[in-house]
Amino acid sequence: MRRLLAAALACVAAAPLAAQDDLGRKVFTEIAQPPCKLCHTLKAAGAAATVGPSLDELRPDKANASEAVRKGIGVMPPYADKLTREQIDAVSAYVAKVAGE
Repeated sequence: MRRLLAAALACVAAAPLAAQDDLGRKVFTEIAQPPCKLCHTLKAAGAAATVGPSLDELRPDKANASEAVRKGIGVMPPYADKLTREQIDAVSAYVAKVAGE
C-alpha cells in the first residue's frame, strides 16, 4: 500500500514539472517573438541556429537563463515586456534542464 501511495504521489508531483517543460519548450520554439530557436542551438527543442551561442554548449543554469531572457544580452533583445513571468520561468527552467542532453 505504501509503495502504491508513493508511486501515485510521484506521478502527481511530476505532472506540474511536465507541464512547465511543455510551456518552456513552446516559449522557446514559438511563443517568444522572435523565437529563441531562431538564434540558438538547443537539440532538445529541435533548434540548430548559429546566430547566438549554442545553449547545449553554454549550459546556463536557470538564474543565468532567466536574467538573459528578461534583460537581453549582446544582440539578444530583452523579453521582460514580451513574456509573462510564468513564461520566463518556464523557458529558463526548460533550457537549464535540457541543455547539453
